[in-house]
Parts: sequence; C-alpha cells; structure tokens
Amino acid sequence: MNNTATELKEYAKAEDYGLADLLTCAASREVQDNEVVFAGTGLPMVAIMLAQKTHAPNLKLIFEAGTLDGQPPELPTSVGDARCEVGASRASGLYDAFAIAQRGYVDLGFLGGAEVDQYGNVNTTTIGDYLDPELRLTGSGGNPDINSFASRTVFIMVHEKRRFTEQVSYITSPGWRVKKWPSGEFVHRKEYFGGAYRGGPAAVISTAGVFRFDEETGLMYLDTCHPGQTPEGIRDLCQFDLDISRVSGETEPPTYEELHLIHEVLDPEQIFIPKVKGGDS
Repeated sequence: MNNTATELKEYAKAEDYGLADLLTCAASREVQDNEVVFAGTGLPMVAIMLAQKTHAPNLKLIFEAGTLDGQPPELPTSVGDARCEVGASRASGLYDAFAIAQRGYVDLGFLGGAEVDQYGNVNTTTIGDYLDPELRLTGSGGNPDINSFASRTVFIMVHEKRRFTEQVSYITSPGWRVKKWPSGEFVHRKEYFGGAYRGGPAAVISTAGVFRFDEETGLMYLDTCHPGQTPEGIRDLCQFDLDISRVSGETEPPTYEELHLIHEVLDPEQIFIPKVKGGDS
C-alpha cells in the first residue's frame, strides 16, 4: 500500500468495533502478499479472507480439510464447507493439505491454544498431570503439525493468567525452547529440530495484546497493547515475568473499510464475528 493510501486510512472509533474485530484485523495484518497460508475454522478464516480482500490479494489459502487455493465468495462455516472449493486449484483432503505443509510450502499457519508459556510452547491436550489430569482438553488435532511445518505460526488466544503460564502442563506444539528427552533440559528449537527446522511461533494475539519472541533467547515479549490495556496490567496477567521493555505502542484499531468487509461482505450473518450495535453499516 502506498503512502497516500495509508494516509487515507480512517480508523474506527472505539465504540464502533468489538474485541473480535480487533483480533481479526490484528491477525489479518500478520499475512503478507503471495504467501501460502494454512487456515482452520473460526476467526482465522475471517482474518485470512480479510487479508485476501485488502493487502494480500495474491495469497494462497489452504483450508485444513483439504481445499487448496480457494476463492470463496462468502465465508464458509467451517473448513469442510463446500464453499471452500469455489475457485480452488484442488479440492482433496487432509492428506494433501498436510503433505503440502510437510514439504515446507506453508509460510504461515494460524492456531489456537489453551495454555502458552514464556517460550511459546502451547498446550491443547491436558491441564495437570497427563495420566491424572485436572481437565482433559480437545487434543492436538493438526496443531503440532502446522506449528512444526510452517515457517511462521500465529496463535490467537483468550488472555487469562491461568493460560499464560511459566510452564505449560503438556507441550502439544513446541515453542522456541523445548524439553529435550530424556534429560528434561530446555534447548532451542533450532537444536531440537535440527535439519527439519523451518521457523516457529511468530506472534501470540491475545484478548489483551500482541506478543512476539526474541530471536536469540526465545522469550516472549509484549509488542502492542490493545486499547484500554497497559503494559503493567498485561504483565500482571502472566504467571511469568513478561518483558514489557519493547512495547511499540497500541494495537492498530480496525479501519472502517475493514469493518465493512468483515460485517457486510465476509460475515454478515455474524457466524464468527458479532457486530457491535451502532458500528459500521
């Protein structure tokens, strides 16, 4: 986007958008043009299709159920919706979708999680001891595969202190430092993956802010605070000593153009993104 177009951006007022809108737009801006992006059901689908209609028209979209390079005119209700096949180069299945990821062709994957630690290890398996858990979660699904095969991974999560923990109960998807078996020593992802290393977690977008990771230490740091949040308040919502020294400012709010696309073009039925009363129409 050129400077003139950037200057013409009209950012929405706080009363005209909701938290889901903010998360969708923050996730959308992680996408770069011409990338191959792996999408799961829910908010990531909206975010990627928003990017496709704004700053990344040439991205190649893979829906997890196996549709490749889809161009759906409207938002599918899930990655298995027949609308995912519209304009697609190939409509196949999970095998082909994950085979493409395994070959190293996926640039960016969007995922969720129940817990994340200071190194970006994510848990979707169990809370507490694996053999005697306090809570059994949904399981891995494609989480560890996408996280391991993609060059970059972005996690979208609800922010609660119990979820941002010093050490996750179970490593479903490895972050930047993981336990090496059988010693239990934490080693860098590059050492752990060896020749299979392609990249790792690039960001965590929570309901409080946007977090990134130091390239050398692998430690999480706060990049931007969502409107109404403070760095100190977000640090208090973590069980570890979050680095807030690198905060670059406030998370960029949605533009009115983005809100129009979300609510009038992509998700007018509010399947995933509720519309704020009195917002964009």
